[in-house]
Order: sequence, then structure tokens, then C-alpha cells
Amino acid sequence: MFAPARRRESLFALYAFNYEVARVRETVSEPVLGQIRLQWWRENIVAAFEGGPVRHHIVVEPLTAAIRAHGLTRAHFDRLINAREEGLDKAPFTSLAVLEDYAEATSARLVYLALESLGVRDPAAEKAGFHIGIAYALAGLLRSMPYQPRVSRALASAEIAAAASRHLGLARSRRSAIPRSALPALLPAIVAERWLKRLARAGFDPFDRALTARDPLQSWRLAIASLRNRY
Repeated sequence: MFAPARRRESLFALYAFNYEVARVRETVSEPVLGQIRLQWWRENIVAAFEGGPVRHHIVVEPLTAAIRAHGLTRAHFDRLINAREEGLDKAPFTSLAVLEDYAEATSARLVYLALESLGVRDPAAEKAGFHIGIAYALAGLLRSMPYQPRVSRALASAEIAAAASRHLGLARSRRSAIPRSALPALLPAIVAERWLKRLARAGFDPFDRALTARDPLQSWRLAIASLRNRY
């Protein structure tokens, strides 16, 4: 909602697509069913890029329009879907490096596509998006641990949180070089930072019941960040 009105439909479609592929793992009873669903999305992405007719679908049609209107990068979609397919085996992430690679392939790729949807093709903005995407994904994985544990016990939540904070710091070190038009795609940094602060107050225990409460001021935090041109 902080993006220019003419760009919002494309962003809505992009985030709806991400929601659809992200939830496949939790909605199928076995990996092969997830592979079938993700292949369906692959086929629709191919049709969108090749200019052919696409299926009548509440997400596919506006996503196709966004792809064609803004010249979105197909490789980002391919990498994102492939990573989601690799995650279907339900095996926990066993190292921080593997976790960060998955975060880049999913969350950071979504930020890249959001930047392109905003008309931003700037190396500094993309590098900030790389770090913000990883930080946001790491924070999200920590937040979901009580419900869908995907992290090996060999990895401590404090270690993952520290990595997320490090990525946020690296993203913000480039802030002066980022065009304002990129800001709507980078605001997830505000959400990730707030969650990490709450986790720290809970002693890095992701199972602390206090963390289940919603942040009633999140919309205001995002609005203030947008007005101040900060992420």
C-alpha cells in the first residue's frame, strides 16, 4: 500500500503468487503432490513469458499482466519455484549456510521481483534486497518454529537471529544509495527488525507465548518508515 497506485496491482499479484507456492509444502500429504502443484505454476510462468494464452485464474491472470507489463525476470521465478520444490522433503535445515541459501532463493527473489515491479533496476537496491530478503526469511522461519519446525536443533535461534540482524545492517549500510522508488519493496526490513527485537526480549526463545501476540502498531511503523524514507 506504500507503492504508487499504478504499481499496486502488480505487487498484489506477485505476493499472491508467492503465497500460493509458499503454502504448498504445508497443504500436501506427500511430496509428489506438491511437485504436481509447483509444476502447474511452472507451466503458467512459461506461458506468461512466452506470450501464449494463460489459464483463467485469480492469480495467474494478473501475474501474467505484471510479467508482461514490467518485463520481470524469469530466472527469479524459476529459482523461487525450484527452491520451494527442494523444500518439499520436510528435512530440517542443518546449517546456517543452507538456511541462508534457501532464504535468498525464496524471499530475496521475491524482493528482486517487487523491485522490478516498481520499475527499479538498480544494483544498490538489488543488493539491499538480497540482504533484506534473507533477514525477513530468517525471522519468519524463527517465528514459525512453534508450528512448523524446519530448523535443526544444531542451530540455535540466537545464531539465526544474529545472522538476520547482520543482513539488516548490511542492507542499511547502502541506504544513501537507494532510490526512494525502491522503498516499498524494502519495507519488510521493518517487520523483521521488530520481530527480532521481540525475540531478543524473550531470551531468543521462539516458543515464548508472548511472541504469539500481533504487533498492533505494525502499520504505523511501516507508515512512519515510508514517510522518513527509511527501511
